Amino acid sequence: MPSPSPIRFAVCVSGGGTTLQNLIDRIAAGTLRAEIVQVIASRPKIKAIERAEAAGLPVAVVTRSGKTAEEFSAEVFAPIREHAAELVVLAGFLSLLDIPDDYHARVLNIHPSLIPAFCGKGYHGQAVHQAAIDYGVKVAGCTVHFADATYDTGPIILQRPVPVLDDDDAPALAARVFEAECEALADAINLFAEGRLDVCGRHVRILPPHPA
Repeated sequence: MPSPSPIRFAVCVSGGGTTLQNLIDRIAAGTLRAEIVQVIASRPKIKAIERAEAAGLPVAVVTRSGKTAEEFSAEVFAPIREHAAELVVLAGFLSLLDIPDDYHARVLNIHPSLIPAFCGKGYHGQAVHQAAIDYGVKVAGCTVHFADATYDTGPIILQRPVPVLDDDDAPALAARVFEAECEALADAINLFAEGRLDVCGRHVRILPPHPA
């Protein structure tokens, strides 16, 4: 059955926070029935922190420097558990995490390409879109997937295609892909909240809506 109350989720950020702002705006508009209960930033003094604080959201800064992957991940998930987040969204989070057992299939990542194309370590931001243009692909897009222990390899939930135009540069393509990201990520969160994602190995089946 659908959750009787808005799903509680945390957002992990590393930069400008445009994806975080999209989620904040959609919650305010009522198109995303959810509550952001914690923001984790992997770097201090980034725009995403300003956006979170402006929205009155609690922020924790957890840097990777001088820590093992296990130590870093433990520090990231401590405030997430403290705020009882049911879901974690990686919104441009550039540090690899060890996903703990209690958050298996509860961490979503948004990537600005149609995985497995133009993904993995080093493929983030404008580099993804420039690589797509340089390769000459006709279709780009975005992918929402469950995060696992490596970059961009978890089971795929949703993908949205975006045409690559002949006169595109990386910023122009990025802007159109971001529009698709905004829709796809919100849709994936809603599907998770409704209990409609059935994970079997690498495959995620989207279940029909629950009867009223």
